[in-house]
Amino acid sequence: MKPEMISGIVELTIGVIVLLGAIICALSAFGLIRLPDVYLRSHAATKSATLGVLFILLGAFLYFWIYKDHFSIKLLLGILFVFITAPVAGHLNGRAAYRSGVSLWKGSVRDDWKEALKREREDQREAGH
Repeated sequence: MKPEMISGIVELTIGVIVLLGAIICALSAFGLIRLPDVYLRSHAATKSATLGVLFILLGAFLYFWIYKDHFSIKLLLGILFVFITAPVAGHLNGRAAYRSGVSLWKGSVRDDWKEALKREREDQREAGH
């Protein structure tokens, strides 16, 4: 294969990665608008937005590494930071909402935390007296 052809395939691949990331981010934004409660919105924000941002950063990393001969530690750290912190932040937001009494959507069929939180509060009352 000619080097020009390989270069074109690599450019197309990087473009597809960035475009896929942008589409996933747009779907995440749509989910934030359309989903009915804080828990489902948090899911949309953390799962899809994280994946979308990771794809965009990966595309930027590959572009700079392949075409500019610049291995960007900053982009790698950005990828790592987003990968670790965004899902944890989403989980903590959902947990804080639940513990502060934000109700689930009426169409929710399962509440795994209800009994555990009830026992925890009873244990705290007993320990306080």
